Amino acid sequence: MRSKKALYNIFSNLILQVVIIIYGFVVPKIIIDYFGSDVNGLIASITQFLAYISLLESGFGPVVKATLYGPIAKKDNAAIASILKTSEKFFRRIALIFILYIIILCFVFPLIARADFNAIFTISLVIIIGISTFAEYYFGMTYRIFLQAEQKTYVVSIIQIVTYIMSVIAVVVMALLGCSVLMIKLITGLLFIIRPLAQNMYVKRKYDIRFNTASNDYPIKQKWDGLAQHIAAVIHGNTDVAVLTIFSTLTEVSVYSVYSLVVAGIKKIVQSLINGLDASFGDMIAKDEDDNLKKKFSVFELLFFMIIATVFTCTFVLITPFVQVYMKGVTDVDYVRPVFGYLLVASEFIWALRTPYSSITLAAGHFKQTRKGAWAEAIVNIVLSVTLVFNFGLIGVAIGTIVAMLIRTVEFVYHANKYVLKRTSWASIGKILVATVATIIAIVIVDFVNLAIPDGYITWILNALIVFLIATVVSFVLFFACYKKEFMAVLEKAKRMIKRKKK
Repeated sequence: MRSKKALYNIFSNLILQVVIIIYGFVVPKIIIDYFGSDVNGLIASITQFLAYISLLESGFGPVVKATLYGPIAKKDNAAIASILKTSEKFFRRIALIFILYIIILCFVFPLIARADFNAIFTISLVIIIGISTFAEYYFGMTYRIFLQAEQKTYVVSIIQIVTYIMSVIAVVVMALLGCSVLMIKLITGLLFIIRPLAQNMYVKRKYDIRFNTASNDYPIKQKWDGLAQHIAAVIHGNTDVAVLTIFSTLTEVSVYSVYSLVVAGIKKIVQSLINGLDASFGDMIAKDEDDNLKKKFSVFELLFFMIIATVFTCTFVLITPFVQVYMKGVTDVDYVRPVFGYLLVASEFIWALRTPYSSITLAAGHFKQTRKGAWAEAIVNIVLSVTLVFNFGLIGVAIGTIVAMLIRTVEFVYHANKYVLKRTSWASIGKILVATVATIIAIVIVDFVNLAIPDGYITWILNALIVFLIATVVSFVLFFACYKKEFMAVLEKAKRMIKRKKK
């Protein structure tokens, strides 16, 4: 049953990420074409500044999820109800504080954003973009976390897929009808309110959880230790845009956001391989299935790194040509920045390498043990990004992110192996090195192939297919040569899954 749920979670997440990628490319391109790069940069900047409210969450969400694994495994409905009620009380407080934060941002943001927009226009965007975030915290966050812990991430994914598709259709139709950018963002914001409401209703109708008799002061351990983990994640996702907004221009923010669309899409694909599995690992940890955990994780680790080597080879090679095609005809700013593109992809490659280890570490509830690394990552990212942005601009903030990511990745690899998996770190270091070497070799081979310069999407897609084929062959050959036993275990697992499907 656990494997079946994990499979549902992975496939639904993959479909969701494809839909999000489509949404992420369609909407900004429409904004740029109809309203200009400065408006796109303004929207991207406001979105990132609003994301800082999640700092108040203090990493509470991941801690709640880790706390739920035990009661769910024991089917302790009373404890589950108390945890959820305590969580809902906390998140609703955050939602109310968020209203205050939006009011403050309405006054401050027009002063720090370097652009010639009417203050009323900017304030209206801040309020409209904040609507869906408020709804998520007030109505749905607790129930999303519960569904993830219950290994039913696929329910959340299906709800999100529907709302993203509705939003894409709405944006395209409204743009063709000549609607204003304020109207477009308002309608999409209202559509996204459907998500938290649907999650809330699903849990309350599907599960026999009696909230009326539950306590709203359940002692959730390590909630303050989760703060460091959360701050690091928020800073990683938002520091670059914040630094560029304050010390650079909104057009540079727009350039960053376009390249970020690509790496964000890749990041979501990587996360889809993890989402749902962390709950499976958490369930094994809660039931003290140490040998099973070690065995299953080792197989997953190999498959994950084979995929990562292929995916990031394609991203390194194809990101700048894609931006050239995607932004063809846009002349208000130069979007072709290959060095920045390579550095941004490198930072996400490092993040991807640590993802299995950070996931299993937090599934084990080791928030306190890894908080120092989180603070180190956050401080290094801020200091380097602010220092380097003056002389190097986009490239400077990318370098800051890379250095910070390296520090945190080393910590997670070491901690997960020693304290969760209870094995030597060399088991992971070897696979990381093979994935890195496979990526480099594939990039070199592609360079010798001398791909055609893309003049449109068809040429780019043909190039992408060639790169994907080369990267896949190199990755599979190297991992088979270095890890034959585990490679065969992956194939055997795939065969069993196919047989189940046929039955």
